[in-house]
Amino acid sequence: MIPDVGQEIENLKDLAAAKAVQVKEISPDQIVVAQWVRFKCRYGCKGYGKHFGCPPYAPSPDETQRMVNEYKKGLLLRFDGVPGHGDFGPDDIPDDFHDWFRDLILWVNGTVHELEKSAFYDGYYKAFGFGGYPCIWCEHQHCVAEESKGVVDESLRRKCRHMDLVRPSMEAAGIDVFATAKNVGWVLETIPCKNKEYGKIVHGNIHSIGLLLLD
Repeated sequence: MIPDVGQEIENLKDLAAAKAVQVKEISPDQIVVAQWVRFKCRYGCKGYGKHFGCPPYAPSPDETQRMVNEYKKGLLLRFDGVPGHGDFGPDDIPDDFHDWFRDLILWVNGTVHELEKSAFYDGYYKAFGFGGYPCIWCEHQHCVAEESKGVVDESLRRKCRHMDLVRPSMEAAGIDVFATAKNVGWVLETIPCKNKEYGKIVHGNIHSIGLLLLD
């Protein structure tokens, strides 16, 4: 029996809505992939080389573009706000803020994983998701990538503790999240930070984006 893609999309939208996630359909030609995005990861992000969903372990922009071209449909997911924290300001955010945003990262990447898995078991065997932010599945532990010393080695991914869950973030794979979101009518803005200090965002009214590709 050939799956009904229209019904499957509605089912996935309902599943996302139950998790307070907005969804818009997107075509592959609306997904913007660019080389400069990867440079933002390599120069400026404290997570570079520390997580298997991030560069240099994540796919290159060229690989991502070729992969996106193999699909016909996609769902762009929008997550509004920062769960796990009420009102907060920049002085509430620690310098090492990765774990502080744990609930947000799990919301984004957990939802992407659940939607991908649901689509896969409904017959869409090509379903593949892209999350956001550095991976945080290793609770109370650093990623194996961060723990390992010496030269960065792609083969380290075989030691990942959560190989079934980890997916590359959109930005890590070279997807221009701002331009891609704009193509479906969502206009994103950079978040102001106190004294332009890295990570010290002045409010929690942020929008996170994920992507699910379907055949």
